[in-house]
Amino acid sequence: MVQQPVAQLPRGHITILMDKLETRSDLDFYVTEAVRNGWSRALLDRFIHQGLHVTQGSAATNFDVTVPDESAVLKELARDPYRLDFLCLDEHHAEHELEEAIVANMVRFLTELGVGFAFVGRHPVLIGGEEYRIDLLFYHLKLHRYFVFELKTKDVRPEHVGKLNFFVSVVDQMVRDKERDDPTIGFLIGTRHNKAAVQLALDASNNPLAVTNYSTYSTLSPADRELVPSEEDLSRVVQEAIDAVDAVGRTDAPSGPERLR
Repeated sequence: MVQQPVAQLPRGHITILMDKLETRSDLDFYVTEAVRNGWSRALLDRFIHQGLHVTQGSAATNFDVTVPDESAVLKELARDPYRLDFLCLDEHHAEHELEEAIVANMVRFLTELGVGFAFVGRHPVLIGGEEYRIDLLFYHLKLHRYFVFELKTKDVRPEHVGKLNFFVSVVDQMVRDKERDDPTIGFLIGTRHNKAAVQLALDASNNPLAVTNYSTYSTLSPADRELVPSEEDLSRVVQEAIDAVDAVGRTDAPSGPERLR
């Protein structure tokens, strides 16, 4: 016999849940996830704001066929989209810029992925004298699997799924410990994709793969974004405040003994 999940949360978490959620199903989802993953209050608030209950498990996958016994668990890891607004990239960023930004913000990215992921690196492999490099390689400490992440800053095409499938096979054959690790999972993350075409490509693969999207835009509504000051606005306000303080200091500054006091 154990406490109900909600009874295992601090008062601050419960306040956020009651203030921001209306339906019992949404409450049950966030209570369970917060307890299972040990979310802080700030992280709970962030995931509610992002609508995690809608994005979790919504990516295109072939898990039902390739890993039927763990399909439900793995689908929970495949969100669509991943919210990467914390990378602060502009609209026209390149793939290497996306990769560099993720590596530079790896702690935040691991938080976005969920509990259990560990970053292995940008893994190079040598095949037949030619070097191939995986964008991002992770290991899941609870599932005992490698995860290959391929990044695209444009529309995902069916042929990109083939490249991901190749890298998953490479990790399975050359990196994975077959006595300890379960088969490798591949995640292809891009800006958007034709779901029907991508699903056909996934169904043609024997490796477990998922295709999903990412967004670098803020999750604030357009009305809320208009209320947020720009970097130029903040710089101007700060400079005006400094100038005002300097002006007061010049006109009202005491002199002699009064200044020492």
